[in-house]
Amino acid sequence: MDIHIFDQQFDLKISHSSVEDIVQEVLSLEEQSCDEVSIHFVDTPTICKLHKQYFNDSSTTDCISFPIDSPEEGGYCLLGEVFVCPKTAIEYAKKHNTDPHQETTLYLVHGILHLLGYDDQYEAEPEMRAAEERQMKNLSKRNLVLGTNI
Repeated sequence: MDIHIFDQQFDLKISHSSVEDIVQEVLSLEEQSCDEVSIHFVDTPTICKLHKQYFNDSSTTDCISFPIDSPEEGGYCLLGEVFVCPKTAIEYAKKHNTDPHQETTLYLVHGILHLLGYDDQYEAEPEMRAAEERQMKNLSKRNLVLGTNI
């Protein structure tokens, strides 16, 4: 699988090998596979611009996902793109006395789950939250958190 990683921010150091391991582990636990996926770590102005352009909301957000192919369709699968804003994680972590790398990992997991068809709107939200919790527990057991291999 080709995992394209673009780190276009300077707020939080991101280990590319950790990103690759996390993406592969999330897909494995969901019993899914793909040929290609792109992960972008962006600054606040970039995530706000994307949020405005695609969701008509100029506020900051944690992550945005753009699904392309479904793994169930067969053939070459370009799963999609995930844009994560580590600065949002840093701010959340400061307010809630948590680790920004752990929070950024959650945002990455959340984005990948969106690519796999999970939704966090209305009645689908409990299923998304359960998947996030399952994934984060699994990653924690394997000591897979962004930044641990820097």
